[in-house]
Formats: sequence, C-alpha cells, structure tokens
Amino acid sequence: MTTAMVKQEIAVASFSQVYDLDQVETALNDLGEGANDALRTTYEKMLKTGNLRFCVKPNRMPSIDDLIDALPNFADPLDDIRKQVALCLETEDRLELMPILLLGDPGIGKTHFAKQLARLLGTAYHYVAMSSLTAGWILSGASSQWKNAKPGKVFDALVNGSYANPVITVDEIDKATGDSQYDPLGALYALLEHDTAQTFIDEFAEVPINAGHVIWIATANDERSIPEPIMNRMNVYEIPPPDRDGARRIAQSIYAEIRGAHNWGLRFPEQIGEGALEALKNASPREMRRAILNGFGAARIDGRDEIGGGDIRLDYGNRRRPIGF
Repeated sequence: MTTAMVKQEIAVASFSQVYDLDQVETALNDLGEGANDALRTTYEKMLKTGNLRFCVKPNRMPSIDDLIDALPNFADPLDDIRKQVALCLETEDRLELMPILLLGDPGIGKTHFAKQLARLLGTAYHYVAMSSLTAGWILSGASSQWKNAKPGKVFDALVNGSYANPVITVDEIDKATGDSQYDPLGALYALLEHDTAQTFIDEFAEVPINAGHVIWIATANDERSIPEPIMNRMNVYEIPPPDRDGARRIAQSIYAEIRGAHNWGLRFPEQIGEGALEALKNASPREMRRAILNGFGAARIDGRDEIGGGDIRLDYGNRRRPIGF
C-alpha cells in the first residue's frame, strides 16, 4: 500500500518563446492617449519580463506506477501518458499530450488527478471552473474597451507564469453556460488544436501568444452537452468509481497527503487505521478528503494520535451521494 504523495519530478527545461517582443512593442507604440491604462501596463510588463518561458519534461520515466497505485481508476489515461513520455525521453523532443477529457461522477477525483499530473511532469497547474461562467472571457479575456476588462486565464498562465507548458484544468466543461451572443467554449476551438493554439489571441491583449504547449485536462459528468467538435479535439476517458481495494488505496493516499502537509501530521502513524479504511470504503475521493481531515481533528480532541472508524463521518446532513462498487 502506498503511503507517499507523488514525488515532484526533476525536469529537463528548454525555453520556449510565448510571444513576439516586436509585436508587443508595436502594439504599445500604437496605443493612443486615451487607451486603457491596464492594457498599457500589460504591454510594458511583457516587454520587461521577456518572452521566454520554461518548457519542461521529466528527465526520466516518472513514477507513473505510483500514481496509478494512488489513483487506480485513472490507469487508462496514465498508461497513455506513459507512452507519450517514453517517446520524448533522451531526445530533444518536447512532451506532446493530446487534450484529455475525463468523464465521471462528481467527486471521483478528476481535478485531483490533474494536480498530480502537473506534479508528476514538473510543471505548473492552473484551474478554470466552467460551471461559474456566463461567458468565455475567463479563458480568452475581454476587450480592453470594456470597463474592468482584463486578460484571460490562458494569457495569465503563460505571460505571468514561468512555464510554456502548464497543466490547465477546465473543470465541469459540460456545465458551461452563456448567452446567445457569446459561446463560453468558443476559445477552446482554437486552444485545443495545436496549430491554431500557437497563435492564440487574447481579446484583451490582442497580440498572439503561443499556447501550443499547454497540457489540457477537461472534466465533465455528462458528455451529452459538450459540442461534438470539442469532443473530437480530445482523448476521452470514462473514469469508473474505484472498486473496494482501489477505494482503500485512495483513502490511504489522501491520508498520507494530508498528514505530510502539516506539522501536526507527525503525531499520527504513516498508515491510516483499518477501522477508518472500512468506514471510507464507499466514499468518493472528495468525501474522503473532507472526512479524513475532520477525522484528524476528532482524534486530537479525544486525545488520540490515530484516526479510528468512529472519527469518520460521512453523513453531513444526509447530503452524501454514495458510490457503489
């Protein structure tokens, strides 16, 4: 049984040009006196920070088996990622991953998987919640002519971040909503195609940026509301609920992650107790995380340094949606 979190891999870094400095300088010089101050500041910052960002990949085959052990129901996408990593090891080639769509029940661990993948590959992680959007501006930015306009998440990740190939999670893509004039998924038609992503134009900055190296992870509960052209741009994986043994391994992994992230975790043993594991066997990963964190506190209030089955509460006002095996 694994007890450790996925290790941060040592990465090989090359540099990638994410925008053209001459284009930015031209855009800055073309601004009139009444231009948006935030846009002017953005161009000035782009020139000051430069246009090179790290484009990283593991320097050896990463511990994918450890991640499969911690997240056994994600074995299919991880096996395909292993193949793509193998192709670029010991060469100058960069890691190329097709955009990934993870389909599965709420709370099954899809966004947790994306975070761990970023850690596995040694790059940055960014998160976009589509369920809260009424327009696609959060991805592609809003025109500088609008009040309080600003660049989108993709521009921010590449221009203000350190990496040319971060993992960007577009969560609950099936719940994106918009009005009749603006498609909230519109930016993804260009961003999910490698060729068009290399000259992606944020509506605020209006200069091309190279988003061709971004690693895209989309999640959804129901694919029926996702446009077919978006589906066709991604490798689609249906993530099943873990079986009983898998659920126990996930619970141990989450326990180890929480324990290792806090100084008070040193008081507790490396292995979660059998009683707690049994109490967690039908919980989703999201429910496990909440229950285990509260279980640590319950044990300490009772003066104990081990979580017992009685410390695990999963009812939370009967809101729980159990996952069967």
